[in-house]
Amino acid sequence: MISKKKALEMIDKIDAMFPNAQCELNHENPFDLTIAVLLSAQCTDNTVNKVTENLFQKYRTPEDYLSVPLSELENDIRSIGLYRNKAKNIQKLSQSLISKYDGEVPHTREGLESLAGVGRKTANVVMSVAFDEPALAVDTHVERVSKRLGICRWKDSVAEVERRLTSIIPKSRWTKSHHQLIFFGRYHCLARKPKCEVCPLFDDCREGQKRYRASLRATSGGK
Repeated sequence: MISKKKALEMIDKIDAMFPNAQCELNHENPFDLTIAVLLSAQCTDNTVNKVTENLFQKYRTPEDYLSVPLSELENDIRSIGLYRNKAKNIQKLSQSLISKYDGEVPHTREGLESLAGVGRKTANVVMSVAFDEPALAVDTHVERVSKRLGICRWKDSVAEVERRLTSIIPKSRWTKSHHQLIFFGRYHCLARKPKCEVCPLFDDCREGQKRYRASLRATSGGK
């Protein structure tokens, strides 16, 4: 695992690569964002945005989601992975918002994580994006690139990755760095075909150098 100083240098380079990174889930308010992040589990933001384009026109309040049978809501999000479970959680979440929070999305982590389908990652996203509270959500992209770059260990849990990143990155940059790490993983350090050959972090990335050496051996027939 690399030093905190070297890790921050890498994150600074990612900052230069994606200075305008931001949340790509379409939403108009904290409630929409909460639903969109819930839907995004094991699903791309692009797919979620296609579904929510119509969904957010039909359902604008928690009451709207409870006004239809579960089967109708399931059908509305059928193209989303795990749609049955997500539809059930949306209605449970909506009921909790009405009964406990006067129909408003709570601003606290405790309140957010009390909602059906909302875990720490979703809570972190909503807190940082909707309420401008410092938080750093660890999704699959953030976890993957943090481990590839040697910022974290491969055996680290998601919680350990979050603790490591928040101990390195200044608190004022948590939200911005979260989006930049996502962009780096989504558009550059891809899961299957990372762009190691043009990566400004290559010289410090042991995983990238390992992949590069393996590609050279494959090209030369294993010699």
